[in-house]
Amino acid sequence: MTTKISELLDAAARGAVPVVRGVRDDRLGEPTPCAEYAVRDLLNHLFHVVIGFQSLAAKQSADFTTTPDYLSGDWRARFEEETTRLVAAWAAPGADEGVSGGMNLPAETVGSMALLDLTVHPWDLARATGQDFAPDLASLRSLEALVERMGPTAREMKVFGEPFPLAVGASDFAALLAAVGRDPQWAPDRVA
Repeated sequence: MTTKISELLDAAARGAVPVVRGVRDDRLGEPTPCAEYAVRDLLNHLFHVVIGFQSLAAKQSADFTTTPDYLSGDWRARFEEETTRLVAAWAAPGADEGVSGGMNLPAETVGSMALLDLTVHPWDLARATGQDFAPDLASLRSLEALVERMGPTAREMKVFGEPFPLAVGASDFAALLAAVGRDPQWAPDRVA
C-alpha cells in the first residue's frame, strides 16, 4: 500500500516542529550544514517552502525568487500552523494528481520536494542548534527515489551540493543527507 504524500508530510512536520520550537533566539546567527544559510536564513527558507508549497498543492504558482523574513512575533507557533496548512493542502482531493502550479512537474513529485525540505532542513537546524532529530523512516524510501531521479538537475541548479562521501555502514538517512551534499557528521565545531 502506498502512503499518501499528505501522510508523509504530516509525519515529517511532527518531527520538524519540535526542532523549530527548540531554536533559541541567541542561535539564529549560527552556521548550519547548509553552508549558504545561517540558522535564521534556513528558518526563513523552510518557512517559505512550507507556505509556497501550500499554493503548489492547490495548482497555483509560488514565488521563490525572494524569501521574506518570517521570524517576528510568535514565529515558532506560526511555523506549526503553517505546517498544518501544508498537510491539509496536500490532503485535499486531487492535490497529488496531475501537474502542479508553476513548476510544471507532476504534483506527486512537487509534494515530495516539500517532504525532502521538511526532512533535511530540520536535521540541519538540529545539528546547528544542538538538538536531536530523527527523520520519519517511512519517508526515506520515497525520498531516496526522488533524490536519485532529480539529483543531477538539482545539482546543476545548485539546489543540491555534490554528493558527500559516505562511511561504510552508513544509515539510510546518512545516505540521503550525503546524496544532497551534506556531511552526515557535520557539527558546528567542525565548520571550516
